[in-house]
Amino acid sequence: MRIAVSGGGTGGHIYPALAFIKEVQRRHPDVEFLYIGTENGLEKKIVERENIPFRSIEITGFKRKLSFENVKTVMRFLKGVKTSKSYLKEFKPDAVIGTGGYVCGPVVYAAAKMGIPTIIHEQNSLPGITNKFLSKYVNKVAICFEEAKSHFPAEKVVFTGNPRASEVVSIKTGRSLTEFGLKENQKTVLIFGGSRGAAPINRAVIDMQEELKTRPYQVLYITGEVHYEKVTAELKGKAADNMVTKPFLHQMPEYLKSIDVIVARAGATTIAEITALGIPSVLIPSPYVTANHQEVNAKALSQHDAAIVLKETELSGEKLIAALDRIVMNEETLKDMSERTKSLGVPDAAARLYSIMEDIKK
Repeated sequence: MRIAVSGGGTGGHIYPALAFIKEVQRRHPDVEFLYIGTENGLEKKIVERENIPFRSIEITGFKRKLSFENVKTVMRFLKGVKTSKSYLKEFKPDAVIGTGGYVCGPVVYAAAKMGIPTIIHEQNSLPGITNKFLSKYVNKVAICFEEAKSHFPAEKVVFTGNPRASEVVSIKTGRSLTEFGLKENQKTVLIFGGSRGAAPINRAVIDMQEELKTRPYQVLYITGEVHYEKVTAELKGKAADNMVTKPFLHQMPEYLKSIDVIVARAGATTIAEITALGIPSVLIPSPYVTANHQEVNAKALSQHDAAIVLKETELSGEKLIAALDRIVMNEETLKDMSERTKSLGVPDAAARLYSIMEDIKK
């Protein structure tokens, strides 16, 4: 069996693709994969590290406002379709799956026009331009939020959840937080703002230090490598003893089973991980993403009382620690939010996506 995969731009598009690949490899050790991305994208480095064959095309995303740059994008799209067709003719895949990002546009469109069975996977509650365009041509559209359903042809939509959830759940033995100097049997909050960090979250954490010193829970605080030196300089002499600060947390899923509450952005990967494990959260949606989709993601949890949402414009150290207290300091609230969060998870998401692929191949 041969499968071509495309997805790029952010980890939120790449990691679900890798989780799907691992699920198929588990079922079919002899399967062959080809990953098509961009040469300068995050996907190239990540995919090649996993020893998956990688080919590239040149493509950029559309500007939402009228721009001459969009004319160039159309030309790149047409060239990308031509290049993708040559890759697909050579590789001869049984199916093609796109997991988001503008690189999927030429690849999945080319596959559909060649009559190859195709799927797109939409991680967010509010779909992007590329997946909306591709939904007219593909065989199936896999979604992670029911809120996304209305944006696609109803007869093509299948709810699968995010394959990243399956990967997180499959980790049987997590790593101990004691390697960071944290206590084994104390309630623990993980705070992070993505791989590069988030300055507003960092400011709120710095400002809540005096209050945090009096709390019975501990914090693992990930600043993002870009912000680490500046943040640690500001924390010098006033950091709470019950907080450990790190620039980045490699293999984060391996630590999640030791976490009681998460403070984070509301990206699709984060949502998939916390719902799969039932971790209550304080979500601070990034206002800098397309169509403000993180806020829609966050509301999908908050409306089920599975998360507290704080808008970045309203964020402060006082409000952040108040939200944490509300969850961590009340055992009944903690348990209830955990159950509600887990009820929204789809731990067999990768298997569901695999099942759809098998169906369209028939």
